[in-house]
Amino acid sequence: MERVHAVNPFMKRESHTRGSLVAYKVLTILSWLLVLVLGILYTFNAPDDGPSGGKHARRTIWGQNRAHPTPFSLNKIITSLYWIILLTLQVGYVMHLFSSNAERVKAAANVGSHFIINNILQSIFILLWVRSRFWIAELMLVLNFFNLASLYFRHATAPIIIHVSVVSGPLAWTFIALFWDGAVMVGAHSLPARILANVAIWMILVFGTFFLVFYQDWAMGIELTILTASLAVSQLFTKTIALQWIFAFVIMGLLLLFTLAIGVPRILGKELRFNRNGPAVSEEPERRPLLDDE
Repeated sequence: MERVHAVNPFMKRESHTRGSLVAYKVLTILSWLLVLVLGILYTFNAPDDGPSGGKHARRTIWGQNRAHPTPFSLNKIITSLYWIILLTLQVGYVMHLFSSNAERVKAAANVGSHFIINNILQSIFILLWVRSRFWIAELMLVLNFFNLASLYFRHATAPIIIHVSVVSGPLAWTFIALFWDGAVMVGAHSLPARILANVAIWMILVFGTFFLVFYQDWAMGIELTILTASLAVSQLFTKTIALQWIFAFVIMGLLLLFTLAIGVPRILGKELRFNRNGPAVSEEPERRPLLDDE
């Protein structure tokens, strides 16, 4: 068993070898760059290795979103801004791996395997999405959801920059993307499909409320609020006479309200502290990742 733990890349460790840290640095940067390059490339260019029409048409990321309007289509501008912010914050995570603070390096390395897997699966998803391989793309999202959920529950006390950029940010996106790709996958255009979508959209509120209530995770609340706003705006312009955009705006408003109710009192009450001279990893109970270290 000890030998298994020694080679398990997902184990939380008190220290890492020099070789493993070098591997984390290299693979983290390369996998992050892969997501960045593919995201930029396929935002502006469609793949040229197949047809531009038909069942497996090659389109840009947002060309697919436009070609397949569903009850879970997203707004291009808001979602792109979300990803720009997320990728920028992830630079801060990468810098933790090069920090002179041993605790920060340890915290970053402990989530490194999950982050690398996330980047690989996200890259595969992009490659499949732009090639209209929606069923396999959905499978990649499911696998990544379990990867990120495991990361969340096993590393709940990560520093705030790591939590937002590596844990909650990607998890919130993957959850929404499951609906985004899933609706295209099943061709959610009929009346029964739209009624089912009107019910399924409330899972976003349930998902967000779970993390807000049980983990006091205002970061997850903000992230889901932004992504739900993307959904709401898109649905408003996709099908004005419908319930989906109304439900989306209601859910967005409730998530924002719950997030402010939890986050603002803690910030004003100085309960969320950033101790520059103290350890990078908080000693809080694991069920409350974004609280102070009282």
